[in-house]
Amino acid sequence: MATDGSNPLAEKPAGRDLPGHAPSTASPGGGRLVSLDTFRGFIMFWIIGGDALAEGLHALRPNGLLNALVYELNHTPWQGLRFYDCIWPSFMLMAGLSVPLSFAKRSRTQTYPQMLAHALQRFAVLFLLGSIRESISFGKPYWVELSSALQPIAIASLVAFLLVRKAQWIQVTVAGSLLAAYACILAFVSAPGVPAGSYQPMVNLVRYTDLLVLGRTYPGDPWGTVICTLPTISTTILGMLIGEWLMSARSKENKVKMIAGAGFLCLAVGYALSPIIPIIMKIWTTTYGLATAGWACLMFLLFYWFVDVRGHREWTLPFVVIGSNAVFIYMFSSIVPLEQWVGIFTHAMVGSAGEPLVRAIVVLVVEWLMLFWMYRNKIFIKA
Repeated sequence: MATDGSNPLAEKPAGRDLPGHAPSTASPGGGRLVSLDTFRGFIMFWIIGGDALAEGLHALRPNGLLNALVYELNHTPWQGLRFYDCIWPSFMLMAGLSVPLSFAKRSRTQTYPQMLAHALQRFAVLFLLGSIRESISFGKPYWVELSSALQPIAIASLVAFLLVRKAQWIQVTVAGSLLAAYACILAFVSAPGVPAGSYQPMVNLVRYTDLLVLGRTYPGDPWGTVICTLPTISTTILGMLIGEWLMSARSKENKVKMIAGAGFLCLAVGYALSPIIPIIMKIWTTTYGLATAGWACLMFLLFYWFVDVRGHREWTLPFVVIGSNAVFIYMFSSIVPLEQWVGIFTHAMVGSAGEPLVRAIVVLVVEWLMLFWMYRNKIFIKA
């Protein structure tokens, strides 16, 4: 990518990216960006059963290491940051990273209006899938539920697509402005019963806005929905910048340094501001957005360096299989009560102490074998 802010993405040669084909993770050299598929699969692993596996091991034989692992695999109740709090931002980052790769691939065979139509279609599909997932989860229609990942990904991906042809300084300005504006809104805007700068679980502007706009809040937990979608877009734009860097003619070593610099900068700013703006996932405070974007950057960088720079790809298949059908397995694990079905049999066959572990293993094996069959048969279901 040229340092003068130009964006040659539309000139990159690539093939079509149609539904039913593998996700758009082609690298500049013509091969696949295996690190992205692997990172996506690694993150998804913890959602579809990795957390249950850790809890099963902990229930069977608790120790200090498993105590720490289970702690990290649960969301922070309110203020603070754990590994599980970084999963959603990691998906926002990966969604942005895929945008320039997909844009370059489609630009070979499609006009911009055709690509815009596809971006709008993808937005609608992801938003609807998010509605379906939440409605089934709560047992009644929830058409707008932005505290779940799919709908914010739909919105942020569309914004990233609209920015993908812009100069990088414009992209950075938009991302920074969204974070700054959101921080100022929470810090300086008050509402009835909500003083400016309040970050309490039941007394904050995010909750007030949800009640005002939707007439409700998230059931049973103080997750925000409407205005806290704004800072999620910034993480996706950062991912888009990383995708553009990866597609540039820079050396891999230079790309590693740039991604590392972005990650450490986000971490430094996020933690430096945290005494003023607390790190809170459930209302996606600006410091939470910065800190988790930094961690997501550095986690992806580790995969990129080890897999695509050093060339260690032989171990990636278990995660690539999951990452290649991430949307499908996310919806499947959310809608199909596989754990409940498996538990009918494992509870009868295994003692109560070991049953959670056996159930978690069986669920993961069934899910992975299903995904492996889809992978071998080149069945890739995505929005």
